[in-house]
Amino acid sequence: MTARPVSPRDRLILALDVADLNEASILLDKVAGRVGLVKVGLELFTACGPAAVRAVRERGIGVFLDLKLHDIPATVAGAVKSALTHDVAMLTVHTGGTSAMLKAAAKEAGDHLMILGVTLLTSIGQDDLASVCLAGSPSDIVVKRATLAADCGLRGIVCSPNEVQPIRRAVGDRVAIITPGIRPAGAEMGDQKRAATPAAAISNGADYLVVGRPIRDAADPGAAADALVDEIAGALGTGR
Repeated sequence: MTARPVSPRDRLILALDVADLNEASILLDKVAGRVGLVKVGLELFTACGPAAVRAVRERGIGVFLDLKLHDIPATVAGAVKSALTHDVAMLTVHTGGTSAMLKAAAKEAGDHLMILGVTLLTSIGQDDLASVCLAGSPSDIVVKRATLAADCGLRGIVCSPNEVQPIRRAVGDRVAIITPGIRPAGAEMGDQKRAATPAAAISNGADYLVVGRPIRDAADPGAAADALVDEIAGALGTGR
């Protein structure tokens, strides 16, 4: 069984989807102490590399390194080994890889790094599946890939809020569930096709919520993060 996050704040992950380190630093200063983790993704890591990770860690925040690794097992294992030197808490691999690739990532990480399996991007809807040679519904694909990830020893999976409940039924508490595609009530969906409010995602059984634009683009990012933590706490029936 994977350990669950402790407090509502621990459950909130800021997606640091910005283009440069200066912009990242400004946003980090506004949310330090108000989010549990920060996701460093492809845009920022490609631009700044490990310096982006250091900027987060210098502010005492844990790093979710979202690189969606998908390659031969030896290469993925090598990338996991490199990530271990950067003091990150979470790292994503793509479950579209083989079971050998997923097992290699989990073995290299051991207990030092939480490997997360990305199931199906939240920007992909039913109408998109045939064009990428996938059959079935998004839910069917996600549950199968989540089960594969759990069976291969991964400690968490990434899915849309819509698939949290069927995944829990399929794999129980063997993995933590991390959900992007989170939008507060009334917010624009943007390019998300399978999204939900924070309260709905938590009520369905998600462990961590990844939120980007609703915090990044807010007039007061710190206050926006606080409001999200309050909504998470309300769904859990706990204090902040």
